[in-house]
Amino acid sequence: MQYLTFSLNDSIYAVPVLQVREVLGYTTPQELPCADPVIAGLIRSRDQSISVLNLRRKFDFPDTEISKETRIIVIEIDSISEYSNSQGQIVFGAIVDSVNEVIDIDASMKEPSPEVGNSIATDFISGIGQLNNRFVIILDIAKVFTFDQINAATLSEETDNEAVEENKE
Repeated sequence: MQYLTFSLNDSIYAVPVLQVREVLGYTTPQELPCADPVIAGLIRSRDQSISVLNLRRKFDFPDTEISKETRIIVIEIDSISEYSNSQGQIVFGAIVDSVNEVIDIDASMKEPSPEVGNSIATDFISGIGQLNNRFVIILDIAKVFTFDQINAATLSEETDNEAVEENKE
């Protein structure tokens, strides 16, 4: 299976290529009036408002300065939520330190998620791979963010879109 690898806090992570819609250069998201610091705000891509979530904050890593390597990975996950698009998918962006490369990780080479006691992190790690003698943490991206976080951002997005439509009339 193919995975897009990216860096975050000097570690390598991966998500299935099939869930990646596109990789964008960093654009400062428009902040939303919500209390959750994981939600960075909204950007526009392909004439669509996309909620952007901050992976550093989600993983409790310290914020760093945005660099020329900072990217937003636009991800599509399947959902049966009322907030999903007509294809039954939720589309959102995730801010990462940099995007590396697409790699193949054979299922037989993928180790199971490590046991770390009651760590909540093991809930969204689907396995561990290797790249050049470094661990690659394979994420189950649908479990990384709670649907409350994604839906809160999507709800704000819907409200903003409705306000824009009302102003056009």
